[in-house]
Amino acid sequence: MFPVPRPALSPNTYDFESLPLVKPTGFREYDARWLFEKEINLMGVQALGIGLGTLIRRAGVAPSIVTGHDFRSYSAAIKTALVSGLLAAGCTVHDIGLAITPMAYFAQFDLDVPCVAMVTASHNDNGWTGVKMGMARPLTFGPEEMTQLKEIVLAADFDLVGGGSYRFVENFPERYIADLTKRAPLTRKLKVVCACGNGTAGAFAPTILEKIGCDVVPLDTELDFTFPRYNPNPEDLEMLHAIRDAVLENGADVGLGFDGDGDRCGVVDDKGEEIFADKIGVMLARDISALHPNAQFVVDVKSTGLFATDPVLIGNGARTEYWKTGHSYMKRRTHELSALVGFEKSGHFFFNTPFGRGYDDGLVSALAICDMLDRNSGKSLSDLRDALPKTWSSPTMSPHCADETKYGVVDAVIAHFKDAASTGAPVAGQKVRDIVTVNGIRVTVEDGTWGLVRASSNKPELVVVVESPVSEARMRDMFAAVDGVLRTHPEVGAYNQTI
Repeated sequence: MFPVPRPALSPNTYDFESLPLVKPTGFREYDARWLFEKEINLMGVQALGIGLGTLIRRAGVAPSIVTGHDFRSYSAAIKTALVSGLLAAGCTVHDIGLAITPMAYFAQFDLDVPCVAMVTASHNDNGWTGVKMGMARPLTFGPEEMTQLKEIVLAADFDLVGGGSYRFVENFPERYIADLTKRAPLTRKLKVVCACGNGTAGAFAPTILEKIGCDVVPLDTELDFTFPRYNPNPEDLEMLHAIRDAVLENGADVGLGFDGDGDRCGVVDDKGEEIFADKIGVMLARDISALHPNAQFVVDVKSTGLFATDPVLIGNGARTEYWKTGHSYMKRRTHELSALVGFEKSGHFFFNTPFGRGYDDGLVSALAICDMLDRNSGKSLSDLRDALPKTWSSPTMSPHCADETKYGVVDAVIAHFKDAASTGAPVAGQKVRDIVTVNGIRVTVEDGTWGLVRASSNKPELVVVVESPVSEARMRDMFAAVDGVLRTHPEVGAYNQTI
């Protein structure tokens, strides 16, 4: 028997130390995130491990699983609690120790293990913890699996079969590094700023870039779980500006920034311009589709409209499908279509054969960018950026909205813009041309200017992105229109950043 998890417990009490705390909202659409000790305790993590092991067995999958942890002060303890639960559910646990998330995905292939449970809060602020899970490589859980897991855990509907075993895999990072660097070195000497925000990637990224022939300028690569300068999130302007400054100071060819668990990569060009990941995706798609005509790509609904309109991609016969935002959604769709690459605006890129194994890896993305520059030896990254058709786009902006209310707000926003489309009411001064509701709502008006509103899948926030192929003023018009609708909902709070 194991106690039924409680949605709330008071710290410094007998119950807090003797009962599992698991807040239901921590089960997100495709992974799990909680504030440690406020929304989940160690016994709650143990319950999660038992539930995950139970789910794996009931799915008919071999109960063998890779686990690792990121560099936060409490992550090793959380992993230990998770492992104890997995063992109680009869799993064989292969522990690779301190790791970035793609290293755990790689371990599924390298160790021939079907399942994964990576303890990480990715780029979330300190205090957060979470687990990224999968049982069908290279895929990770989607809503169906997360719902099943949630129901098992919250009801304590566990199969405590016992008989699990634990194996620590020594020096596993060496195998991962060797796999990425068993290739021809670059023919072009690139000076690269390698920025890690003091997150886990700092232990591995500089070595990998050096081994392929880069001249590496390290920036915040020392491991420090207090994140003294900024959160390791290459979507945040604070990190991008720090990379910009280092690129300009050192005369670097490119700045590459990795998030807290190393599955995303942000980019700054040689002139210090931050290039949002969707624009980098277009540049990579141009490069890759020249090598592989008629290539299939998948991009998320937050991404630039250039994937559909860029004349170079059209000339190369490239086909692109817009899909749901979220690393699990994108990974699954890229896999289903056997697309060469899936590109997500957040910086999750999913490279299939011959570039990768289908999962998101910020280091694989970094190597692809270096290879693109190597193939374009007479051009700088800013030259490749300037060759794209001009658009004006915002960073990803996230106004606060509680987990309990955010989906209702998005439903109301969808209804508002659908009504505008059906009645011909203007949005940002123009009629609606089309609407995409595969994930929240993306509303495009007559001149191609568009705005997106969706619910964040891993934080109590909404997500807002706007872009215009016409002018910065039109981009700001769309932001004003979208924000004007959001401000009619008092549940929506302040933005983390705005244009």
